[in-house]
Amino acid sequence: QVQLVESGGGLVQVGDSLRLSCAASGRTWTSYAMAWIRQPPGMDREFVAAISWNDGSAYYEDPAEGRFTISRDTAKNTVYLQMNSLKPEDTAVYYCAAGHIATISGMDYWGKGTQVTVSS
Repeated sequence: QVQLVESGGGLVQVGDSLRLSCAASGRTWTSYAMAWIRQPPGMDREFVAAISWNDGSAYYEDPAEGRFTISRDTAKNTVYLQMNSLKPEDTAVYYCAAGHIATISGMDYWGKGTQVTVSS
């Protein structure tokens, strides 16, 4: 059974850092793009970042670029999202997802999400 399980969310202050983890199990992830996608309250899901399981190449959308870093540990089957200089607009449910195409609609598997709240 394929599972993506997020952890590491919580309530933080503006300017704080947080590291999210995604434990991926149930299949091999060769050729998959592993992604973090977030959904702010009352808004649609938005793409944050993705990483190639094969070679670790990373892609970021504008809100994340320069502040967030995506990485993966293939030995632990885990994907991370290091978030620095957090802002109130980063408040969202953060989902880990996997697919062959690095877009929201291209994701085949989804976790249940972890809540990140940035308080001012």
